[in-house]
Amino acid sequence: MSGSQFDEKRTEMDVAIMGAGLSGLACAIILEENGIHPTIFEKRGSVGDRFVNGEVLLNIFTRPVHDCIASMSDQFGIYLKPTSNIEKMFIFSKNNRATIEAQLGFTNIRGREQDAFELQLSKQVNSTIQFHSEKTYEQLQGEFTHIVVATGDAEYAKQARNFREDLTVSIKGATVEGSFDRYTVMTWIDYDLAPYGYCYLIPYSEHEANIVLAIPDIPNNQQVTTEQLWDDFYKNARSELAQNLPVTDQFQISGYIMGICNNARVGNTFYTGNCFGSMMPFMGFGQYLSLLTGVYAAYDLCGLGSYDQLTRPLRQSYENSLVLRRTMEQLDNEDLDRIIQLLDGYWGDKLFQTKTINPLKLTSYLLRPYIKIKQGVTS
Repeated sequence: MSGSQFDEKRTEMDVAIMGAGLSGLACAIILEENGIHPTIFEKRGSVGDRFVNGEVLLNIFTRPVHDCIASMSDQFGIYLKPTSNIEKMFIFSKNNRATIEAQLGFTNIRGREQDAFELQLSKQVNSTIQFHSEKTYEQLQGEFTHIVVATGDAEYAKQARNFREDLTVSIKGATVEGSFDRYTVMTWIDYDLAPYGYCYLIPYSEHEANIVLAIPDIPNNQQVTTEQLWDDFYKNARSELAQNLPVTDQFQISGYIMGICNNARVGNTFYTGNCFGSMMPFMGFGQYLSLLTGVYAAYDLCGLGSYDQLTRPLRQSYENSLVLRRTMEQLDNEDLDRIIQLLDGYWGDKLFQTKTINPLKLTSYLLRPYIKIKQGVTS
C-alpha cells in the first residue's frame, strides 16, 4: 500500500473508544501519534471519577520488562509519574514474615486524585471526550467504522459471548491516615485474615495509605464476607504499624469479574483493558497489561501489527497468573508459612531481583502438576 493510499485509509477510518480509563486513553495517545483522532465516550462526568485506591506495578509480574514506567515512555511515548518506587516489601503469613529489599517496582494512585494515572494520561490526549455518555455499543457500531471497548469491566465482552469468566472477587478497602514510608509496601497472605485471598497496604504519601482486603468468591468462602473479616485485618494492620490508622474514606466491591476474552478482536471491535482480561487473578493488579492492550489495539488500527498476535504474551501472562490463583486455593496457612519462610532470604532475593527469568511463567509451569495432583486428591 502506497503512502497516499494509507493516508486515504486513515481519513476514512472513524474510531470510537468506549471508556476513558487506562487502556482507552493509551489507545487514543497512540492513534493520535499516527494521525487518527478517535472520539472517546465516557459514562462518568470526568476522567478518574471513581473511588481513590492505591496500586502496585511489580517488576516480578511484568517480565521480560523490568521497568514498565521506562518502557512506556521509551517504547510508546506514554509518560507516567508513579507515586513512588518500591524499595522494600513486607510479606506476612500467619506465623512468618519475609522482608524483600530491591528495586521492586512502583506504586501508583487511581481515582479522584490529581496524580491518578488516568488523569495523567488524559493530559496527553487531544481527542474529544464525550462525558456522561449513554451511547451503547450498538449505537456506536452504526456510527463508527471501528470500536475499542475499554469500559473497565467485562460486561460488554460477556454480552457478546466473548469472555471466559474464571472467578469473581469481593474487595473492601479504605484510605487511612498515619505515618508511612512511601517506599515500602506490605501484603498479608494469611487465610485467617483473608481466606484464600490477600490484604495489602500501599502508601499514597508519608501521611496517607490504602489498605485493602480481597477474597475470591469460591465455595469455601460462602460463609464469609469482607465485612465480617475487615475488623480483624484492620486491627492487625494497626498493630503491625503501631498506629491508630483513622479511616478517611472507604470503598467496597462485590463479585468483581476476572476472566479473559475469547478473541481480542472480533470484526472491527477491539476488546481492551479488563474487557480483554488484563486483571491478573493471582494478586489482582493489571495496569501495565491494560495499557499494553490499548497500545496494541492502536497498533492494529494503524496497520502496525496484529492485535491478536501482539496480545498473545499478555494472554499467556493471564493464564500463568490463573495457575497461581488456583494454587492459592489449594494451600493452607501451614503451606503459606513455609513459602514465606523460604522467601525471607536467598530465594526471595533470587526471585525478586532476577532480570533474566520470568518468575510468573516459571512458577506457574512448575505448579501445574501440583494442582492436578491436589485436584485429583480432593475430587
